[in-house]
Amino acid sequence: MFQEAAEAPAVVRAQLAANAPRLAPLVARLRAHAPRAVVTCARGSSDHAATLARYLIETRLQVLTASLAPSVSSVYATAPHLEGALLLAISQSGASPDLLAAVGGARQAGARIVALVNAEASPLAQLADELLPLGAGHERSVAATKSYIASLAAIVQLVAEWSADAGLRAALATAPELLARAWQRDWSAAVGALAPATNLFVIGRGLGLAVAQEAALKFKETCGLHAEALSAAELRHGPMALVQAGFPLLVFTQDDETRTGVLELVRELTAQGARVLLAGADAPGVTVLPSEAAHPVIEPLLLVQSFYRLANELAIARGRDPDRPPHLNKVTETV
Repeated sequence: MFQEAAEAPAVVRAQLAANAPRLAPLVARLRAHAPRAVVTCARGSSDHAATLARYLIETRLQVLTASLAPSVSSVYATAPHLEGALLLAISQSGASPDLLAAVGGARQAGARIVALVNAEASPLAQLADELLPLGAGHERSVAATKSYIASLAAIVQLVAEWSADAGLRAALATAPELLARAWQRDWSAAVGALAPATNLFVIGRGLGLAVAQEAALKFKETCGLHAEALSAAELRHGPMALVQAGFPLLVFTQDDETRTGVLELVRELTAQGARVLLAGADAPGVTVLPSEAAHPVIEPLLLVQSFYRLANELAIARGRDPDRPPHLNKVTETV
């Protein structure tokens, strides 16, 4: 896990160059025949990447975006009407049966399929109308790291080109260098707070919710630590009742319109005596985890890169093997 996460900067650099010529004809089609909606289909870490896709597509392109539940096809044997829709299927392995069933059902229901997949010879890649390879190479650790960051980068590149956003294009070009710097950020201050923990919340909002979801999963699978990912807004709708003195929360924030509300929540949490670990900003009464400042769309990629180093260190501190989580396999064959 540690070695593979460290490869993310090189993976993203190579991916951006390799996919640029693939994107030109795809984007031309999207502009000529705009989809009436975008539907994402993924599981696990890939589904967390899809969260970023939803926020980015809806805010940058104003195209309705929703998640397709794979069980609708694989268990209930049906599919919604998807004529004129674009389906983004995101997967590391491209081999999970329920994902394949959902994509096959979406194709029959009229969707155009774009696959963001690491295994270019996979069944999912064969089903797709358009393929954007993640280019992460072989990933041996059960916990996805470089392939998750590659998924985020591929989504950002697609949206940057589709929207013809020169600022986002330029920011994405700096991502490999910034990811390398983010990997060197020291988050070990969080180890002492979380090593004895039994539960925590991981908080994000907007684009940052995608990495909060990913971090919560990694806490569970690599550290054996129960974690729940929540939007900063949703925390107030019930879950706040669990926050007592000393309760740990890892909070991610990027420098966009959501930051004011996230920092307001942080003030409330610290006033209640919660143990807040804050990444992406500074605030009184918290443990600040150092981060790289960047374009707000790029910052979530950098935060999760720094987080992966913490997850590896925390897993070892808790006596776990981050590369071999119990009861898990690299390809999850859900039906």
